[in-house]
Amino acid sequence: MADLFDDDANDNSSSDFAKLFEASLTGVGRTLNVGDKVHGEILSIGKEEVFVSTGTTDDGVVMKSDLLNAEGLFEKKVGDVLDLYVTQNRNGQIMLSPKPTAKNLAEDLEDAYDMMLPIEGRVTEVVNGGFRVAVMGKTAFCPISQIDLRRVDNSEAYVGRKFEFIITQFSERGRNIVVSRRKLLEEQKELSQASFAEDHKPGDLVKGVVTRLEKFGAFVEIAPGLEGLTHISELGWSRVNDPSEVVQVGQPIEVKILKFEDTGGRLNVSLSLKQASAQPWENLPREISEGQVVQGRVTRCMKFGCFVEIAPGIEGLVPLSEMSYTKRVVKSDELMKEGEKISVMVKEVRLEERRLLLSLKDAGGDPWEMVSMKFPEGSVAKGRVERREPYGLFVKLDEGVVGLLPKSKALANGEFPFEKLKVGDQVTVQIDEIKHQDRKISLGVPQDPDAEAWRGFGSSAGAPAKSLGTLGDQFKALFDSGNANKKK
Repeated sequence: MADLFDDDANDNSSSDFAKLFEASLTGVGRTLNVGDKVHGEILSIGKEEVFVSTGTTDDGVVMKSDLLNAEGLFEKKVGDVLDLYVTQNRNGQIMLSPKPTAKNLAEDLEDAYDMMLPIEGRVTEVVNGGFRVAVMGKTAFCPISQIDLRRVDNSEAYVGRKFEFIITQFSERGRNIVVSRRKLLEEQKELSQASFAEDHKPGDLVKGVVTRLEKFGAFVEIAPGLEGLTHISELGWSRVNDPSEVVQVGQPIEVKILKFEDTGGRLNVSLSLKQASAQPWENLPREISEGQVVQGRVTRCMKFGCFVEIAPGIEGLVPLSEMSYTKRVVKSDELMKEGEKISVMVKEVRLEERRLLLSLKDAGGDPWEMVSMKFPEGSVAKGRVERREPYGLFVKLDEGVVGLLPKSKALANGEFPFEKLKVGDQVTVQIDEIKHQDRKISLGVPQDPDAEAWRGFGSSAGAPAKSLGTLGDQFKALFDSGNANKKK
């Protein structure tokens, strides 16, 4: 009994009672309206309903199904404090929900509008002049000019994607909302430009993502909202005809900063993809050495020859004189076209000048290497008249091998039909002299009586020669004729 009259106990009981009484009076006279936010404690949990204190004389009810977690389980317990919204208040029965009502949404959006705060929205469809955007349970409109910094060519590409927006217009209690993504991007770009220019300098290597391709080059985003241009000439060490040959939109790449340029508050950044890698001539492949035959691609046909790329960024020149042993080439495009793949021989490497001399004709083998074996001096050979000149006949003996029969030698033998022979006719000649260094062969009229007769030559190529034959053939004909007479 003494404890009941203990002074300390009485003081504590009085204090607790006072607090409870004060708390009970806090909600007296307060009325909750739809949309009001309630910070309440779970009082009891029923089979389908959960009772929560509302700070007023009336408790609120929230459906148990509204409080399930992502796995569909109910994990709340008595004493837990919840943030809920009033969805209904009729005759003292307060219905609550963890989801905000339209009124709450409108108030939050209006706050975002007043304070210029970014909100997340999802583009739902393309409409006339822009897009419909779902923001916090409401529908807003975004003009097509405000969806991006650059011109929109494909509106459908934005549908279904989530972005952050700024509310630029809010009226009719949230029934008329206009948003802009462009304003946010412009703000981000300004911040990116300032910080990027402070933290980087020309010559730095930076990583970025290809955002768009143009005929003149590729744009690369190197910081949020900040793009730089990689000109087509800086996309590769090789000649690039179209940026799509090298990069694609969305591709991550590393580029080198060439220069910054401030044009009226706008930062222009020039980039290079090729300079982010080693210069090809600094690491010349082993197979590019004198005497080697390599594959290449014709890049340019000029009056004096053609350029062939035999490795990325490494081109060499094939002069007209190195194009053919068998044909006099006047224009390089007579034998090849730009883009064609060919085999060439490396004739000369000039590293300091970064030049290569290439040969097309030597890549297939030099026909003059076997001339002495195939056409030894003093031998007789067949050929075709390739060209007539006032001073003699050019006779083709083999592919790439042509000899000259001087007119003076031909006319020295009165029976040789020099004047009757024309281009394409087959003729038998004698190899008088071979000058390997000058790649020249001097021809003459056969003097060997056993050589094939040349007297009847002058017929078209492939036609039988109208001739009495060699001296041996004439003796054989007389012998056969004599035998025939004896038989008679």
